[in-house]
Amino acid sequence: MTAERAPRAGRPDPALAGGPAPDPAAPAIGALDVLPAGAFSAAVAPLFEGAPRFLGRLAVARPFGSVEALFAAARRIARAMPRDEQIELVDAHPRLGAPPTGVSALSFREQGYDDAEADVLAADAAIERARLAGELERLNAAYEARFGFRYCVFVAGRPRAALLDGLAAALDGESEAELRRALDAVVDIAADRYATLTRTDGMVGVGGGRGPGGEA
Repeated sequence: MTAERAPRAGRPDPALAGGPAPDPAAPAIGALDVLPAGAFSAAVAPLFEGAPRFLGRLAVARPFGSVEALFAAARRIARAMPRDEQIELVDAHPRLGAPPTGVSALSFREQGYDDAEADVLAADAAIERARLAGELERLNAAYEARFGFRYCVFVAGRPRAALLDGLAAALDGESEAELRRALDAVVDIAADRYATLTRTDGMVGVGGGRGPGGEA
């Protein structure tokens, strides 16, 4: 499991602020391939923020045999599902810039709530974060009103300020293209989460070796 850290000044403490629980474990691919369907869905749910119908389809597609095959199947299934199931999968993710107490442990870190950026400028940073939160709320509302599903993007360590232009530009996009982009982002996020968790937890990998321990 990931080593526990004491929260630094200026950061919300998930345990004290009603935030997310610690990161879940990530089973190795060999274990995922042989789990009962319900246990498989529960094991990979944190990677995809839930979405039960998608997880059920993914369980049926086993065995995968490799991590690459798992996420290739996830992408193929996500793109081929009925639209209502696609939207369920996208909307399982929290909104970009969602309050820290309302996101999962993995989204908490991905959205920058535990990043050193939160410690840098103290009061000035708090004002800027409030401005960004208001702008993200406005753009999220406009996006959802236009497309009928949430804006989902692979943050990949970028600060929220760097994501505003992409969200604003997406408002001029076409619905089907945006949905396909969002579904791809969901799978990219899940693959990155799996890599992070298996690396952090020192899990047995596909080839039987162990990943490096410690924190990512």
